[in-house]
Amino acid sequence: MVAGGLSVLFCGINPGLMTAATGHHFARPGNRFWPVLYLSGFTPRQLRPDEQEELLTYGLGITNVVARATARADELSREEYVEGGRILTAKVERLAPRWLAVVGVTAYRTAFGEPKAAIGPQQRVIGSTRVWALPNPSGLNAHWTAATMAEEYARLREAAETPGT
Repeated sequence: MVAGGLSVLFCGINPGLMTAATGHHFARPGNRFWPVLYLSGFTPRQLRPDEQEELLTYGLGITNVVARATARADELSREEYVEGGRILTAKVERLAPRWLAVVGVTAYRTAFGEPKAAIGPQQRVIGSTRVWALPNPSGLNAHWTAATMAEEYARLREAAETPGT
């Protein structure tokens, strides 16, 4: 779910089985993407996965590093991540969002060969697009609560709203 000239293109790791079955990103009930998007101020209300098209009206989009659906991201190979990073780079060069937000720092590290990357803005620029690594909103990511994730997502939102960043 992408378009040219977005403010932020969110990039998940890969579709989960529920997403593959429904065609809606972050569709698994335990996934915190939609609540965090709302809590961070990206959307005026909490959207449901089946309302994902509404994101485009806010200048937001969603894609994935790897297209293959799996039950868990750890089922993906390093080669799939690296190839996904190459494909994602081409997509970002074509669509030119202001920010690419990779939702999962481990996926970012592997796809882009940056093993020391941390959550937050990255040095990498793709064309004119800045890159930000965000915490993975999966319910399996116990290191982050919805509230602490929303704080990090809000940092990106503020940067995306600031001219020249």
